[in-house]
Amino acid sequence: MSSITSQNNMPVTERFEACILLGAIGDAWGSSYENYVSPIKPNTFYWHPISQPKETWLLTDDTMLTLASCEALLNKDFGPEILSRYFVKYHKQNKLTGVGASTLKAILELEIGGHWSQVGRSGEYAAGNGAAMRIAPIAFRQSITRENIRDLCRITHKNDEAYAGALSVVLAIRAILNGEWRGEPNLLDILIPQLPDTNVRDRFIEINSNYETKTIEEVAKLGTNGYVVNSVPFAVFSASLVMKTGINNMFQQIIEAGGDTDTNASIAGQIAGALVGLKGIPINLYENLQQLSEFSWMEKILHQVRGTIKWDI
Repeated sequence: MSSITSQNNMPVTERFEACILLGAIGDAWGSSYENYVSPIKPNTFYWHPISQPKETWLLTDDTMLTLASCEALLNKDFGPEILSRYFVKYHKQNKLTGVGASTLKAILELEIGGHWSQVGRSGEYAAGNGAAMRIAPIAFRQSITRENIRDLCRITHKNDEAYAGALSVVLAIRAILNGEWRGEPNLLDILIPQLPDTNVRDRFIEINSNYETKTIEEVAKLGTNGYVVNSVPFAVFSASLVMKTGINNMFQQIIEAGGDTDTNASIAGQIAGALVGLKGIPINLYENLQQLSEFSWMEKILHQVRGTIKWDI
């Protein structure tokens, strides 16, 4: 690992595994700093060192719901009803940490017999990044359509912006799988024409203005919280620079930007992982992930799903 290149002949199964693993790394690293505000102020002199909190990696609902999506894909009748069952299963097994309000509402209603199409939030309160953060595995199933993606989002988020955010992640990964994007040219130029007319699309257009000179720090000023219009375009943009910044630096800049650091880093990690593959994952980050108690279980799921993935270009 640790050689950051984009290989045209990389097996799609390797891209899948790297996508999920690097997304988990972003989630675990970012969870240490979610909504964190540093006590150290710029341009301020301190007489004594200011202590910073100890970094503790933790897998949150970002990774767990992504793995639930992976397991659901093993079912030949995969769809929103099957996926809903796995959400409930993971919740009953206490695997979900930090789950958002829209997703939690949906799961609780599913547990008492609610239909997947009727549970969860709708309207402006459903415009979070909860659907986008778990959608990455779906990108690797070539037969899944936009309408399928919308239904999978609607389990928890009945909102056009939430759908556009999730679609953005799928399209970014599929641009890699189809050979359209290999770290260049501009990923946003590929995505924008394919997105529906939404605020998510408008944000991508805003970021894409003077793209060549934009930095992660600059784009972060537009917003980095869990609102999908802020979160997903920021994460996708960050991932689009990975061949320039490197994996470690990409994550560091996302985390330093604050806000919903675990989800932003997870989504960026998923896209970057699909691009660089297993060999592109820095060894120090991979070893940190290996130390988590869930690692062997995660690997088992990924190996099962790998055997079902095929991609025709």
